[in-house]
Amino acid sequence: MTGVRGAPNARQYVEEEALVPSTGDPVTDIAAGVEFFMSFSMANPARHQLLFQRTIPGFVPSVESFAIAVEGLDAARRRLRAHGITDDAAIDMLTAIGTGLTTQQISNDPGGERWLRLGRQAAEMFYAHQVRLHPHLAKGAP
Repeated sequence: MTGVRGAPNARQYVEEEALVPSTGDPVTDIAAGVEFFMSFSMANPARHQLLFQRTIPGFVPSVESFAIAVEGLDAARRRLRAHGITDDAAIDMLTAIGTGLTTQQISNDPGGERWLRLGRQAAEMFYAHQVRLHPHLAKGAP
């Protein structure tokens, strides 16, 4: 059955992501999420490909694996909502940032930290952009 091997790995991601602490500081919390995603992916690049990339043409994840993936994405949305960031474009941007940094890291500095160390900076830029779009976020009010 296609995707069965992905489900346990996806479940592991969701369970470990749930352990990432929230501090109440938006940049710190966003950076923690990005850095967790990157570290989880870097620990096993083949698993990263299985879970987060469509490397096999025509591949469709199993219903079980897809449901777990949605659960993981919902956790990221909750992390953002806790800081007043609610639009879908924000989660799209954040996943693109995290995936881009991760792909660069795995491709160009496997085992290193060249792009991993940019996670906090990326979170700062992401949040600053969100504040520009939604000035009420600067006041700390969700």
